[in-house]
Amino acid sequence: MTEETGQAWCQDMLARLGTSKFRASFSLSAKDRAYARAKGKAVIERHAHEMLAQRVGPAQPLKDGKQTPYRGHPVFTAQHATATCCRGCIERWHHIPKGQPLSEEEIDRLAALVMAWIERDLTDHPAS
Repeated sequence: MTEETGQAWCQDMLARLGTSKFRASFSLSAKDRAYARAKGKAVIERHAHEMLAQRVGPAQPLKDGKQTPYRGHPVFTAQHATATCCRGCIERWHHIPKGQPLSEEEIDRLAALVMAWIERDLTDHPAS
């Protein structure tokens, strides 16, 4: 997937997720926004890749469905908003079947979506 098609996919997916009252209800806390701004995009993006690989990447993730907290890091909130929080949501929204590990390409694509959501939230809520 080229960067341009990846960006288009992210925007289409964010629009689709926005039709869900539950997914659209998420936004970063002031503390998470400050953390994301202080750490910078590269660090948060690395965290997104690491968290997705460790928490939802395995074929049978530990405590699947309960492994992603709702608070504590911008990526956690973004995972719920983008339906990348557990393998059930990933299967339902992103059509990636359970029971097989996520590929590097799938992790990259889901991390790009998480980052697009975080960047949109930061843009919608400028630093004061």
